[in-house]
Amino acid sequence: MTTPYRAICLFAAASIVLSGCVTAPLQAPGDDLREAKAGSVLRSLSIDRAVEDRILALDPERIGEDDVRDALAKGPTPRIFEVHGGIYPVQVLMQSFAEFLIGMGYPENRIRDPGDGAFSRSPYELSEHQAGEIAWYYEHEGVRPILVGHSQGGIQVVKILHELAGTFGPTRRVFNPVTRELEERTTIIDPLSGRERPVVGVSVSYAAVVGTGGWALVLPVHWKVVNVIRAIPDTVDDFTGYRIGLDFFAWDAPGLEAVKTFHAEGKAKVRNVTLPAVYSHVFVPATSQLAESTAMRTWLNAFDPDNEAGRAAVPDAAATNVMFAADVWHSIKKHWCLEAQQLIRARRAAR
Repeated sequence: MTTPYRAICLFAAASIVLSGCVTAPLQAPGDDLREAKAGSVLRSLSIDRAVEDRILALDPERIGEDDVRDALAKGPTPRIFEVHGGIYPVQVLMQSFAEFLIGMGYPENRIRDPGDGAFSRSPYELSEHQAGEIAWYYEHEGVRPILVGHSQGGIQVVKILHELAGTFGPTRRVFNPVTRELEERTTIIDPLSGRERPVVGVSVSYAAVVGTGGWALVLPVHWKVVNVIRAIPDTVDDFTGYRIGLDFFAWDAPGLEAVKTFHAEGKAKVRNVTLPAVYSHVFVPATSQLAESTAMRTWLNAFDPDNEAGRAAVPDAAATNVMFAADVWHSIKKHWCLEAQQLIRARRAAR
C-alpha cells in the first residue's frame, strides 16, 4: 500500500470513528457573567501560598511533569484557543492535539469552549468576535490566552492578532463567550492595573501556527489578511510559525523561505521552524498518543529547542509529529508559567 493511499485510508477511518464523538457542553463558572471591576480578579484569586511560592520559583524554560501537576495546574491557567482547519473532519485532529495537551497535564476546562464543549474553533468564525472574546477572558481571568492554529486555523490566528492590533479597524467590541453576544463596549478593565483600556491593543502571550497559507488564502473569508499574513504585530509576545518541509496544501517547499517566513512588525519575538518533510499537513496535529507513554512524556518535558546537541534520542523512533508536539508544548509551558507568575506577583503587590 502506498504512503498517500495509506494516509487517505487512515484519514477516512478517523473521520468515521471520531465524527460520532460528541463534545458535551461544560458548565460555566457561576461568576463568569459578573461585571468585571477594578481589582476584582486579584481579590478573587485563591491559591494556596505554598503553591504560589512554588510557581514563583519555577524557571519558565525548564518545567518538568511534577511542576505541571503539583504547581502550574493548581494555579492561574491561560485559555488555549485552538483553531482547526477548514475541511471536515480536520477538527478531530485538533481534538487529538487538545487531548495531547490534557495528557501532558493541561487543564481540560482551559481548552474546551465553556458553551458547547468544543476542543477547537472554526477558521470561518468572525475574527473580530474571537478577538473580543480574548479580551473578555483576559479581563475576567487575569492571564492572557494562547493561540494554536492548524492550516486555515493558522490564517485565522494571524487574523486575530491583527484584529487586536487595529489593522482592520480602530475599535473592536468585547465578545462574551458565555452569552455568545457582543457587548456594547469597546474597552475592558485591565485585571492587573485596574485601569480601563481598549480591546485594540490587548495581546496574547504565545501563538503558534502550522501549515499556514497556500490555496486557502483565495477564500473570501481570508482576503482581509492576505497582505499581512507573514507580518506579526505586537499583540503577541512569542510567535512560532511551523513549516513542513514539503507541503502541497500550504504551497510550501524548499527554496520558498523568502515568501514563507514570518517576521515581526515590531517587538514580537518570532521564530520560524521547519518540520521534517515526512510530516503530513493534514495529520500533524494528531499527537494524543504521545502523552500515553511515561518515557515519551519525560522526553517531551525535557525538550529544549535551543539545545539540539544535548537532546536525548526520542524513546519511540516510530512516533509521528514528535518535534511539532515537543516544540509547542515547551512554549505553552513557558508562557503558562510566565502568566501565572505575573498574576501572582500582581496580587501580592496589591495587598
